[in-house]
Amino acid sequence: MNKNELATRAHGGATASPDGAILVVLSGAAKGQSARIPGDMGTALKVGKATDNDLVLPDDTVSRNHLTITRTAEGMKLVDLGSTNGVRIGGAKIKEAIVEPGSLIRAGEVELAVRVELKGVEVPASEHELFGLALGQSMAMRRIFGLLERISPTAATVLLTGETGTGKDVLARSIHLASPRNKQPFEVVDCGAVTHSLIESELFGHERGAFTGAIASRAGAFERAATGTLFLDEVGELPLELQPKLLRVLEAREFRRVGGNKTMAADVRIVAATTRDLPREVERGKFREDLYFRLAVVPIHVPPLRSRPEDIPLLARKILDANADSQGMIIPDDAMLSLRAHDWPGNVRELRNILERAAYIARAAGDTEVRLVGLPARARTSSPEMFVFESSLSYRETRARYDGLFEKKYVTWLLGRHNGNISAAAREAQMDRKHLTDLARKHGVAGRGED
Repeated sequence: MNKNELATRAHGGATASPDGAILVVLSGAAKGQSARIPGDMGTALKVGKATDNDLVLPDDTVSRNHLTITRTAEGMKLVDLGSTNGVRIGGAKIKEAIVEPGSLIRAGEVELAVRVELKGVEVPASEHELFGLALGQSMAMRRIFGLLERISPTAATVLLTGETGTGKDVLARSIHLASPRNKQPFEVVDCGAVTHSLIESELFGHERGAFTGAIASRAGAFERAATGTLFLDEVGELPLELQPKLLRVLEAREFRRVGGNKTMAADVRIVAATTRDLPREVERGKFREDLYFRLAVVPIHVPPLRSRPEDIPLLARKILDANADSQGMIIPDDAMLSLRAHDWPGNVRELRNILERAAYIARAAGDTEVRLVGLPARARTSSPEMFVFESSLSYRETRARYDGLFEKKYVTWLLGRHNGNISAAAREAQMDRKHLTDLARKHGVAGRGED
């Protein structure tokens, strides 16, 4: 395996962990490789230099049989197997310890991290349609809720990816509410909205006179978050030159204000979000690989609204009920069909805007039914269950129109499920990869070739 691959090596033998827990190598000769922590109680993941280990670390400071991680009733138990150079967690040398997603481990001089990788893992879906402030009855969202119900009580860093408007900020707030830190501050930094020259100050604060215009000392987001949660929105926009400074804070759990000498503790839980494909940004040299690994302890892709239309009625009702002026308003069946038929390029944010505008118009007209003013005509007049025929078109022309519509909707939905990955989408649909590439190009649907 290429050591720079951001991939997971499956654990051979025992059942893969039901929560997707893996041990990933952050430094050394095996950097980028990983192995699943088994799900069977009492079954161990073996780590060391010897080739019969489940995760082989061919480094001089690693013993032949260095450590094991075993699933127990108390959690994932790490045991040092009498290694020469020891095992450290948070700088402290240990013989035994319970680890969880986000734990940083040093075996000799090799850094390891426990994180979550959902690829190939069937996460049990939540029984609930609500997680904190987030709502969804689709299987995709309930699987996300199921994972977050398990992860939120821990200190694990969560990375939310997906298109703009899918509700990543709502999920971030919901993670905070479900965590033991929910009485502490929830601080937000939009890394794409802050001027590059000021983002270091926004994160870490500054002392008076630290730079031109710094007329007074100011606390940064890490300081304001105290022992709460810091949400780094659009973290993919973080300037490359600032990424090492954020990495150092995540590693050392301490920072200094710009222009300051005093070291402050950074006891915060990090939740990050991005619309960018960070592994691809790593390959392009636009994002640090080590920072990606620190952020993606629990990576979660939030699917676009077009791939989960069954969530639309629930979301629409919540949006109307949240506004005092639109509570009790009715969405007629034909309007709901149109909502389900729309592609929603702006996702939940677009749905909210259209419904709020329609509710204002209905209220002004003294109506109790929401009409979809502002929704494209195609979505208002057609849905997957409806056809609109025109006498001026022949049978062949009519069929060609709806064949094309079906192709576009299916390809958009399919690639949306796989974040644009054509290879993975083609395998799921049992299609020829080249044919899917041609369909995506024909209908202007963005896709990418790599796995």
